[in-house]
Amino acid sequence: MSELLPFEEALHAIEHGVSQQVACESILLAAALNRIAAQDICAQQAVPAFDNSAMDGYAFRIEDWQSDKRLPISQRIPAGYAPERLAPNTCVRIFTGANIPAGANIVVMQEEADVSEQGVRFPFSNNTSPKQGDNIRPKGQDIQLGQTVLAKGTKITPMHIGLLSSLGLTELKVFTPLRVGILTTGDELVPAGHPLQEGQIYNSNGPMLSALVQHSGYVVADCLHAEDTPEATEKAIIKLLQCSDVILSSGGVSVGEEDHVKSILQKLGSVHLWKIAIKPGKPLVHATLSGTPFLGLPGNPSSTLVTYHWFARRLLAKSAGQALDCDRAYPVIAGFSREKTIKRDEFIRVAIGDDGLAYAHPQQSSGALLAACESQGYLHIKAHSKVEYGNHYDFYPFTGF
Repeated sequence: MSELLPFEEALHAIEHGVSQQVACESILLAAALNRIAAQDICAQQAVPAFDNSAMDGYAFRIEDWQSDKRLPISQRIPAGYAPERLAPNTCVRIFTGANIPAGANIVVMQEEADVSEQGVRFPFSNNTSPKQGDNIRPKGQDIQLGQTVLAKGTKITPMHIGLLSSLGLTELKVFTPLRVGILTTGDELVPAGHPLQEGQIYNSNGPMLSALVQHSGYVVADCLHAEDTPEATEKAIIKLLQCSDVILSSGGVSVGEEDHVKSILQKLGSVHLWKIAIKPGKPLVHATLSGTPFLGLPGNPSSTLVTYHWFARRLLAKSAGQALDCDRAYPVIAGFSREKTIKRDEFIRVAIGDDGLAYAHPQQSSGALLAACESQGYLHIKAHSKVEYGNHYDFYPFTGF
């Protein structure tokens, strides 16, 4: 496992090396926002359930129309009422959303109607003659009977709540929330709010990972910090195993004498991969402990962020039963160049200028978080590739993660 695994191979290995870790439950639809659907939903009725008027106006039969002919009003149809069949050579006053009466096949908006006591005339010229079906929303225009409207694995959005409500649903089968345990390591790390001693820094990875997990829609089961000893690392991992469906760690996965995560994983379970050809983020370990997926991320903050975006998100989504769409890239022109090539896929933090070009942040250190805060996304530079001014490269906005 000493060889660096290519980026694309690592993505595939992690995504396909984990299975669903959560159970199912039925909940009220009103409480389903941001939950993951555990079933396909097929429409048990069409929406709309009947032909209806797209606007306030008059419905009639196109065969009865002549530009100088007046049609008497035979009924008035507000929304929510069942109409009678259209009487021949008449029209009906109809309102937006109202059921089209049997026999009618056109609606003309009220602004285009000439209304008098003798009836309603629709004085269109030959060039603008009304057409059958005008201003009628047909049955099933939005949803057909039997159509799949929600796929298993979909995260429920406010639009889904409205859609399923339009089908009359009040409950939904969803996966239970994924519980994610978080572990940070390092004797140099101190919680915010405590005084720093010489050589110490504040722990940013713990709060950042907690926020990333919650932003993705999952639950932080516990967030622990372990000293750089095998005993403390093992104790923390065992504690997290008792309350977590998945565990993420930060730090302790490299080859230093104070890096104990990988050796503890080998002791407690099976290590599947270690070290990936990516910059930043090379030291990453994927393991399984008694059926629980474990992903050890690097300790440098930018490396933690990059590897969460590319690898942890996939592992968590698969564990949560969620269908995760492939990350969408946009071709963007580089506003800078670089002759040097490296053997790893690189994710450069860039901002998009007013000219539409991507400009690299001057600070690309794996320990620098400000670069990400002052950038808009990653420019993906594949291994062994130069960066040439004016060439297109794949850009991944942070908003897509």
